[in-house]
Formats: sequence, C-alpha cells, structure tokens
Amino acid sequence: MPKITMQDIADALNTSRVTVWKAFNNRSGVSDTLRAQILQKADELGYSRYIPDPPSTAPTKHKTVALIVSRPESSIFWTNIIHQIAKEFSMCNMDLIYTYVPTTSNDGYTLPASLSDGTISGCIILNVYDIRIIRQINELEIPKVFLDTVTDLPPEELQGDLVLLEGRYTMFQLTNYILDHGYTRLGFIGDVHYAKTNALRYDGFKDAMHSRNLKINPDYCLDAPLELSNYDEQILDFLRKLPEMPQGFICASDYVAHVVQSYLVTQNIRIPEDIILTGYDGCTEHPALSQLSATVEVETATLGTRLARQLLFRMDNPVDSREIIYVISDIVHPSFCPTV
Repeated sequence: MPKITMQDIADALNTSRVTVWKAFNNRSGVSDTLRAQILQKADELGYSRYIPDPPSTAPTKHKTVALIVSRPESSIFWTNIIHQIAKEFSMCNMDLIYTYVPTTSNDGYTLPASLSDGTISGCIILNVYDIRIIRQINELEIPKVFLDTVTDLPPEELQGDLVLLEGRYTMFQLTNYILDHGYTRLGFIGDVHYAKTNALRYDGFKDAMHSRNLKINPDYCLDAPLELSNYDEQILDFLRKLPEMPQGFICASDYVAHVVQSYLVTQNIRIPEDIILTGYDGCTEHPALSQLSATVEVETATLGTRLARQLLFRMDNPVDSREIIYVISDIVHPSFCPTV
C-alpha cells in the first residue's frame, strides 16, 4: 500500500498541502471547521506521520536559524527582504543569526563554523552567487531555502528548496508590451551567467522576439559575465561603443536600468521620447527610474515572509520532497510608452 502523504489529504479535501501542514501544527490561517476535516481525513486515510492526540504542553526547544548573505549593502531591495525575514522569525520566538559570506571565494575557503556545529536549525540563502560557496552550503545537513542560485548549478541539485522570481513569462509579457507599441529594434542588458533569475529574464526577452520572427541584434545585447568590481563601468563602456542606439533596452534589473539611464542623461537622450527603457524589481532607491517605460514590481515584504515560512515548513517536514517555487510579480508602467 503506497504511503499516504499530506498532498493526498490536501487533494481529498481540495485544499493545499501548506493548509494541511498548518492544521497539523496548529498554525493560524485555517478555520476550525477545515482543521477538523483535515484531521478526520488524516485518520481515514491512515496518515502515518500524524497521531491525533492533544498537542503536548511541553515547551518547544528554542531554535536558531541563519541568514546567509553576501553583498547585503548593494540594494534596499535586499535589506527590505532581510528585515521582513527577521520580523517573521521574531514573531515565532526564534533567533536569527546573520552570517556573512564573501562574494567570491578561493579553493581554501570554508564556511563559518556556526553553520555546521549543531547550533543552527536551518538557513535561508540570499544574494550568494559564488558556485564554490553555494556547493559548500548545499552540503550542510540542515534545512535550507535558497532565493535564486547560480546558473552553473542545476536547481535540481540543490539540497533544499529554491524560491525564484518568475522571469521568463513575465519578461515575455513585458517585451511584448514594448513590441506592441511598434518598437522592434531592442537590446537586452544583464549578466545572464550570474544568476538563474537573470537567465530566465533573458529567455523571456528572446521568446518574445522570436515569437514575432524578429532577429536579435547581438550588438544591442550585453549578456556576458560582468565583474562586480567595475560593474557599472563595463555597462557604460558597452553603451559608449554602440555604433547606434536601439529603440529600447530591456534590462535584467532596475539597477542595470539605473546605470543605463545615467548614461542616457549625459547624451541628452530622453526616456521614453527617444528610447524605451525597462527594468525589473520595482526598486524605490533610484528616483529617476520613475521614467522607466515598464518594470516588474517585486513585493519585498511578501517575499521575505514567503522565505521565512518556507523554511519553517522545511524544518517541520525535512524529508518531504524538495520544492522549486516561482513567485510571480506584476508588471507596472511608470511612464507612457508612445506609439512610433
């Protein structure tokens, strides 16, 4: 007889596995009626990991989780996510330890001992894109939740859950929005080798162009690896060497769009009158980006909450199947995109 899982219970009641998990763990967000139905169905199906006894009154062991971060100072985008994660764990009376790792590592680098000495019950990994560090984190025998990952490591090899900002379909829609207004000579700027999310966004751009039988001019695209030490200058150098400007740039992030926009200002090139410029993230730290023809607004507080709750789920269900979770964000159009 096959093993009964929480998904089986969820399917039988037309609800979600997370809802079933909440019912088993007396978490908020589940009505008393639905909780009773879930517990009854678990008994009927013979769910082996659930014992329908009253919850223990013994105090739960205080837990500590780690937030593994590299370059947190790079953007308010990241600090907002970190702040929300801290709030979520604080409400659960759990300690959160901030654990810094470098942006790049050498062959002799090892992770901080606190991650493997038994004091950490789980970890969330943010803004870490060095493959050697990712591989070391991957070997930790604790529950893990990654936000994004490197392109050189297949997501299926991660020994933890992976949360990705959906980019392929979203960028496909965003690019089509620009194409619908008559702009067909478009370029893409973003290091697609750096992060899985950047690669997905580039795929969405290419999908939109190919769906209309439009050739992508490689002269308009900067998708090569970019060194963090002179990131801005490499983008500016690419722009300076362009033989001509395209009708628009689809950028992998709002920060990239900010760098492009700063160059366009020096050349007296107006957005959107002379060129279309789009981003991704919905960052508020660059006021000039209100001129963008489109961007994708990521709800950082919601994302922080989702990461924290996913780790809580994984800590309570360490042997359940690993998950790849796509978070879909909305496209916004800060400035009007005129028809050519």
